[in-house]
Amino acid sequence: MSTAASPTLVNVEEKLFQNRYKVDHGRPHIQIKDADVCANDCKGQQCTFVCPAACYKAEGNRTVTLITDGCLECGSCRVICTEHANVAWEYPRGGHGILFKFG
Repeated sequence: MSTAASPTLVNVEEKLFQNRYKVDHGRPHIQIKDADVCANDCKGQQCTFVCPAACYKAEGNRTVTLITDGCLECGSCRVICTEHANVAWEYPRGGHGILFKFG
C-alpha cells in the first residue's frame, strides 16, 4: 500500500525575496516607450497584472509606472503588449539584473 505525498504549498513572495537584483543605475534594461500610449490607448493595461514581479503599477490617472528593480527578465510584459509594442526591453549588461537563488 502506497501513500501519496501531501502537496507542498509554495509562497511565491517568499521565493522571490530570496533572489537578488543588481541594479544598473541610470541604465534600465526595460522602459515604457510612450507613457501616453499606456494612459490613452491601452484599455486593459495588462502589464500591470501579468508581471510576476509586479514591476508595473496602474495609477489612478490611468498612467502606468515601471519600477525595474526586481524584474525577473521573463519578457511577459513584451508578450502581453503586442498590440501597442510599447515596451523597450533588452538584456541587462553583464553582471547586472536578476541573480536567481535556487533551492
